[in-house]
Amino acid sequence: MIKKTLLIFLLGIFCITPTFSAQNQSYDNRYFSTENDNESEEEFYPEFEYPLTDETPSTANSSKQSSSKNYSLIYQNLEPADFSYLHDMDPDQYYDIKDTTWAPYPLLRLNSYIYFKNQTIEPGYYLINPREHNGKWYMLFKQNGRVMHIIPTYERSITPMDFYETHLPKPKLTKAQKIHIGVLNFIGKTKSSKRREPVKSYMEINDLENYFVSIIIYYGDHKYSTLFRTIRL
Repeated sequence: MIKKTLLIFLLGIFCITPTFSAQNQSYDNRYFSTENDNESEEEFYPEFEYPLTDETPSTANSSKQSSSKNYSLIYQNLEPADFSYLHDMDPDQYYDIKDTTWAPYPLLRLNSYIYFKNQTIEPGYYLINPREHNGKWYMLFKQNGRVMHIIPTYERSITPMDFYETHLPKPKLTKAQKIHIGVLNFIGKTKSSKRREPVKSYMEINDLENYFVSIIIYYGDHKYSTLFRTIRL
């Protein structure tokens, strides 16, 4: 009886071993065979691809850095104005305000000192407008009609379309006021005595790195940019 049981056990081992070894062989060939190393790497470790863009990340970062402005260099290259106005009066201001009841210049409320080269602009209220002199553009800071500071601009560009429509607040009118203004506009089209629409203006102030401040004036069809510092060098 014992011999018969031992014989059956040996026959079972003999029958199972080839199947197990065949499975091990396929397992070994899949994970350890040198012939399939490249295929396994491609299957489990696919090569990384950049997104489908015109520039790789390295060139994209370099283009962003090159597009940023070097405000320190811009400020260094700006030259202070070498002229002044007689009695500190802007002679062209009359032509800007002769058709309006108020000055069309943007109003700056300055709460702290700002500096441009050797000029110190004190806190207070200033009307600012651009003005050309010998082919260069400057910002005039005015108080009570007098030109207090003349600051050169580093950039002059075109005002974007519909800029004023999206940034300037629109007055809320009643139905009676709308009808009244509509009648005045209709009469004004038939008479030459109607005043022209004043020049639209807008102002942006931005804090920049390294204690710089950018003031951008939108005046009519152009915008003008200049730089100041919040600390004296």
